[in-house]
Amino acid sequence: MTVGQAPGRHEAEVTHQPFSGPAGRRLFRWLARAGFEEESFRATQAMLAITRCYPGPHPGGRGDRVPSRVEQELCAVWLERELALINPRVIIPVGGLAVRRFLGNAHSMTAMIGERFEQDGRVVVPLPHPSGASQWFHAPENKVRLDRALEHLAELRREWLPQ
Repeated sequence: MTVGQAPGRHEAEVTHQPFSGPAGRRLFRWLARAGFEEESFRATQAMLAITRCYPGPHPGGRGDRVPSRVEQELCAVWLERELALINPRVIIPVGGLAVRRFLGNAHSMTAMIGERFEQDGRVVVPLPHPSGASQWFHAPENKVRLDRALEHLAELRREWLPQ
C-alpha cells in the first residue's frame, strides 16, 4: 500500500488517479528501479492519501499546500478503514506527512529514508515526496538514502510478489 499526502491538482482535476501528475511520474521512475512496472503496480497495489481532496496551491506559489491538521483529522477515518480492510503487509509512505503518520516524529525525515521499519506487524519503507518542489532528493547523500529505500522495496517485491 502506498500512502501519499493528498491528491495534486492534476489528479484532482484531470485524471482522478493517484500519483498521475509530475510527482507520480517521478515516483514510478523510482518504483521501476525497484522492479515495479506502473501498470501492474496500479492494478495490484492500493494507492491512498492522508487526505482525500486537493488542498490547493502552496501560498508561496511552488507546489501544493500541505493539508492542515483539521483536514487530516477529517479524512483519518477513511484511511483507518482502508488500512483495516486491506490489511497490507507493506506500507510505503510517500513524503513527510505520510511518513510521520506511520512512523511518528521520533526521527527526522532524512534519517528515516533508506530504512526499513516493522510496525504493527507490517513493513514500512518510507520514501521522500517526489514533488518537483522538493530539492531533498538532489543532494548526493539523500540519493544514497533513496537508493537504499528502493533496494528494500526490490527485496520485498522478490520475496512476496510472484514473478
